[in-house]
Amino acid sequence: MTAPTPPVRLAVLASGAGSNLQAIIDHLDALGAARAAEVVLVASNRADAGALARARARRIAATVIADPADGRALARLLDAHRVELIALAGYLKLVPHEVTERWSGRIVNIHPALLPGFGGPGMYGRRVHEAVIAAGQRESGATVHQVDDAYDRGAIVAQERVPVEPGDTPESLAARVLGAEHRLYPRTLQALALALATSN
Repeated sequence: MTAPTPPVRLAVLASGAGSNLQAIIDHLDALGAARAAEVVLVASNRADAGALARARARRIAATVIADPADGRALARLLDAHRVELIALAGYLKLVPHEVTERWSGRIVNIHPALLPGFGGPGMYGRRVHEAVIAAGQRESGATVHQVDDAYDRGAIVAQERVPVEPGDTPESLAARVLGAEHRLYPRTLQALALALATSN
């Protein structure tokens, strides 16, 4: 009888409140012994990020990234926690080349629009939803994509579409898209972790 495969060690990088982090933790908790990943590290470029408080409340290692552009330091941090998979969850800094190269194919991000549209530098948060409404789009959604050396350019992994309703404001659309993110991201990370575990 073979021993059960241990969960893939997942790091989450976040700059804000951490609602996607919470959705990931809750989903993995609900899976119980079937979970393929475990959050072992939460790191942020902001000391006051709510994501760090959420991690500490769950006794998950939480740390501030002193210099987000220092790829060697970030790689050392990830190595110290034996990280195998990295999820960006509202992380607003470009991940350095040293990290994207080393963890190539094992770093993903969640974006609040249907890429390849409405992505790129400066396209985050309210700006994305304002642009979608201004363009007269009938639908938006959430995209999970691979992370490389440019914002929002990596291969698309999964998407969930949501309608843009008549009279939508950036806030009302953002709330609908966030709901899609909270459903899509945890499921996608579980699937990626399963694939990674079976390939090792």
